[in-house]
Amino acid sequence: QVQLVESGGGLVQPGGSLRLSCVASGSIFSINVMGWYRQAPGKQRELVASITNRDDTTYADFAKGRFTISRGNDKNMVYLQMNNLKPEDTAVYYCNGRTVLAGVRDEYWGQGTQVTVSS
Repeated sequence: QVQLVESGGGLVQPGGSLRLSCVASGSIFSINVMGWYRQAPGKQRELVASITNRDDTTYADFAKGRFTISRGNDKNMVYLQMNNLKPEDTAVYYCNGRTVLAGVRDEYWGQGTQVTVSS
């Protein structure tokens, strides 16, 4: 069992920055990949960035050059640094963790944190 809690969302003007944080608790040893997803009103949830337990990273095209995903030293914290934010970045951002335990694959979601980019 893994629990994920996000924080750091809020209201920011275009061109501004935010750093989202996700803390994992529970069976964190089983987490292979963590990622950030987002969902805007009327749209499907989409991957923003992911990072493996080997620190391999993947970014959506819209995130490249603007967003950075990273892990804390204790590996139970994941961050998403977002720079040069645009109105189209407005969405609920979710932390995701994928696990493998005894050959059983599962995934977990945080509650989401709202990011609003507006002047």
